[in-house]
Amino acid sequence: MTTRYPKLVAFDLDYTLWDLWIDTHVTGPLHRDKNNLNEVLDRRNEVIAFYKDVPQILHRLKAAGVTIAAASRTSAPRLARQALSLLLVPPSASHSEEGPTKAIEFFDQLEIYPGSKLTHFRKIHEKTGIPYNEMLFFDDEHRNKEVEQLGVTMCLVRNGMDNQTFEKGITEWRKRNPVEAVEDI
Repeated sequence: MTTRYPKLVAFDLDYTLWDLWIDTHVTGPLHRDKNNLNEVLDRRNEVIAFYKDVPQILHRLKAAGVTIAAASRTSAPRLARQALSLLLVPPSASHSEEGPTKAIEFFDQLEIYPGSKLTHFRKIHEKTGIPYNEMLFFDDEHRNKEVEQLGVTMCLVRNGMDNQTFEKGITEWRKRNPVEAVEDI
C-alpha cells in the first residue's frame, strides 16, 4: 500500500471541519472553558468543535510533512481565525505524552475571506509555489469544484469530514496523479 500524499491538503471550514456556519451560527466573542479539548464556546455558550475524526486527520498530515491550508469563503474571517486559535487539538495517540496543540498551528496557509475558491487557491499557489496538481481540497459545497479547472483535486464532503471521506479524497488524488515509474538504464 502506498502512503503517497499530495504536497498540500486544504480544507473548507464550515460544514467540512465543524458543523456550523461561523458567520451565521456564532456570536462573538469566543472563549474556551478551561483547557477543554476540541471545544470553543461563543457568547451564548454554543459549542464550536471539529468533527470527531478531524484531529487525527490533521495529525496524520502533519506527520507526513504535508502543507495544510484552510480555504474558507466566510464573511466572518476574524471569528473563524479566533475559533482556530482557541480550539485545542488533543495529542495524537503516538504522542499522548505531549499536550494539546492549538488548531491554528496545524495550518500553514489561511485563506479565509469572502469570494471565489479560485482566488483562495491562486493565493495559496502564489504563496507556496506548490503546483495545483499537488493539491487536494475537501469542501462540502459542490459549486467549489470550480477549483478543478486549476488542476486541484476536490473531494466533496457529506456530513462532515471523517476518515472515510479523507481516504476517498486521497485515493482520487492518487488516481489522477499516478507515480511515474523511472527505469534504470
